[in-house]
Parts: sequence; structure tokens; C-alpha cells
Amino acid sequence: MTTASEARSPVAAPLDGSALLAAYRPAADRAFLTGPTRTLLAEGVHRSVPDPAEAGRLLAAAQAEGRDPVVVGAIPFSPGRPAELFIPERVLRAEPIRGTRAAPAPARAARAAWTRRPVPAPGGYRDAVAEAVRLMGQDPELAKVVLARTLELTSPGGTDIPAMLGRLLDRDPHGYTFAVPAGGTATLVGASPELLVSRQGGRVVSNPLAGSAARSTDPVEDRRRAEELARSPKDLAEHAFVVDAVRQALAPHCDDLVAPAQPSLVRTAAMWHLSTTVTGTLRDPATSALDLALALHPTPAVCGTPTDRARELIGTLEPFDRGLYTGVVGWGDAAGDGEWVVTLRCAEADGERLRLFAGAGVVAASVPEHELAETAAKFRTFLHAVGLENAE
Repeated sequence: MTTASEARSPVAAPLDGSALLAAYRPAADRAFLTGPTRTLLAEGVHRSVPDPAEAGRLLAAAQAEGRDPVVVGAIPFSPGRPAELFIPERVLRAEPIRGTRAAPAPARAARAAWTRRPVPAPGGYRDAVAEAVRLMGQDPELAKVVLARTLELTSPGGTDIPAMLGRLLDRDPHGYTFAVPAGGTATLVGASPELLVSRQGGRVVSNPLAGSAARSTDPVEDRRRAEELARSPKDLAEHAFVVDAVRQALAPHCDDLVAPAQPSLVRTAAMWHLSTTVTGTLRDPATSALDLALALHPTPAVCGTPTDRARELIGTLEPFDRGLYTGVVGWGDAAGDGEWVVTLRCAEADGERLRLFAGAGVVAASVPEHELAETAAKFRTFLHAVGLENAE
């Protein structure tokens, strides 16, 4: 078995990503990211990158110093806010984490220790959805707005971030699991199912998800929900908004853009999603994965349509600052390759507090109670990770 100390030493063969997860120490290591293609562990800070537009220049400067640099971290939802991006002193790379890891279940005593505070309260969220639907009826150009809510968990023992990462990986091993700085002493921890964009040489891939349904533990009911989602006019329309926006954003940068005519179904442990994989060939090799991510962000899947009007309504109806939630998280290297995902299924851990986020796409046909139920289902990813069963 590879130990944490061995994971930090030069190796002749690629490590399994589990060794880097075992080596991850939140107080010392600045970031951990793993997905279907690789695992990264970032140590120390060579250079902060608060402005994503400066990343390419700073990566080139670090490369000129003889480094093999990457930029790692997260970009917030709101424009103009400083990013939590940085070039690490050292990056350890490994293979994806394969199989399950037998992460320990939360202790029974810990399950009773968490207290909860929903912001807004469930009734307030239903009212916000109803108000958004009402405004859509008055403004035909406002086609969709994504409204989120938070669930604040507090425990005297705080959060064991490495153990939480392990449980998130075991629950959804095919997603993108991460822990990155969130400002001050906070850490953003998550398991996103949605690839915003990746670039590998000239190949560009985006995998937008929009339109969701909660999973069921009963196999027959679970399949019924999936089939209902696949033919839902509301969800298909919501998904089409997102795919069209992704294609339009990538079109100036890519040739040979291809997307299936109909979405497919993908599943996580908690949710079914409508999914479309968009692929293309990069037109200009100077365009980096981060450049593409900035061109795409925010998609209608996390903001709405049209973007400016939806963002304005989010600021009016949501009684909290999203921060990094529904932003972008990932990595990019000096060659321009990289992988950036939408910051979903995430929580902000800071001392005794763990703040969970979940949102739902609201369109003219939305029912407030249904959107509330969707956010509750999305909370389950993290509630499971801390040993709690139900959302409010």
C-alpha cells in the first residue's frame, strides 16, 4: 500500500489518486481535485491569481523560471469579484481514483451534533419561486432564473474535510470531487457532476446538465422518474436553453461543434439529470481551457436566460451571497490544457460551520413546491457525507 509520505516523493510510475487523497492535509495543502481523468494535490502558493485574465501570463512566467506550473482554484458566481485561484509551489499528479475506498461512516454521536438553519426558510424559498414565475408572466424575455438556497450546519467538532471528501467520492465516484480555498480560513468542498469545459490539445468538450429529478430507492419508481424526466416538456425546454447557450459561447473559439439532437440521462446517487455532451475542435491554440471557461460562465444552468436579467433577479430574491457557489472550479496548465467544472453539490467549511448550497431552474411552468423538493434532494449529497438523512 502506498503511504502518504511515499505519495510526496518522486515516483517512477503514476500513483493511484487514492494516495494523494490519503496525503491531503487541509491546513497545509491548498487544494485537492480528482475526476475521471486525473487527480491533483496542490502544495503551497507560488503566486495568487485573483484576476483569471492574468493566469496565462503568470503561468508563462512561472514556466520561464523552470517550473511545471498549473493554476488551480475557483472563480465566483458574480462578475468582478476576486477569484480564489493560485499557482502552487508544487503539484502532485496521479491517476483517477478507481473503485470505492471504504470511507468510514460518520459516528452516531456526530450525527446528533449538527444543528441546522435553512436560509431562506422553506416558505421563503417557495415565495421566491412564486415571485419569479409571476415576473416571467409579465416579462416574456425572462425565460429562466436559477434560484438557490442554503442550509447552514453547525457542529462543535467542526468538519473532517478529508473524511468528507472520501464519502463524497464513494457516493459519486464518476464526478469531480474537490477541496479548494474559499477565502480566509474557509474551504470549498464539493462533488460536481457537471463539466463546464475541458481542453486537451485541440479537443474541446463541454457537458451541460439541466433538468433534474430526485432518485428513488425503489428501482421501479426510480426508473419511472427517469423516464418522466426524459419526456418532460418543462425540463427539455430548460435543457435546450443551456445547450444553445453553450454552443453559442463556444462557436467563436471552435470548429466542428457537435451535439446530439436529444439529451441523454445521467445519474448521481441523489439525482437524475438531462445531459448533452458538446464537442469541438479548438480554432486557436492560444485559447486556453480557462479562456473557454470564462467565455461559458455563467451558463443558464446556474443563472438563467437572459443572463443579466436573471442575475439581477437572483440578487433581489436570494437573501445570501453565493460566493463561489455556481462559479467555476478546476485547473489549467501552461500549455492551455485544463478541466473546469461548474461549482455544484458543494459546501463551504469554516471552523464549526458547514454551509450547503442547492438551486433549481425556475421557468414559467415551475411549481414552487416542486422546486423546493428538488433543492432538498440536491442537499442529500452533503447530508449523507456528514451522516444526516433529510433536508428541510
